[in-house]
Amino acid sequence: MDGLARALRGARWWITSLMGDHDYERFAAHHRLSHPGVPVPTEREYWRGRYAESDRNPGARCC
Repeated sequence: MDGLARALRGARWWITSLMGDHDYERFAAHHRLSHPGVPVPTEREYWRGRYAESDRNPGARCC
């Protein structure tokens, strides 16, 4: 049963990583290390900026 629970946690982690759920945490950690003393944008500001950048530079997406 422990192996099944571990596999389910691993699958959940993989799916949430694939969907970008951990992106803000990685960004905030990087920002704190690279720019000490500068306030970290809120999660809402981060996603707003990320979507705006995606709209400005669509890259390789279908639509």
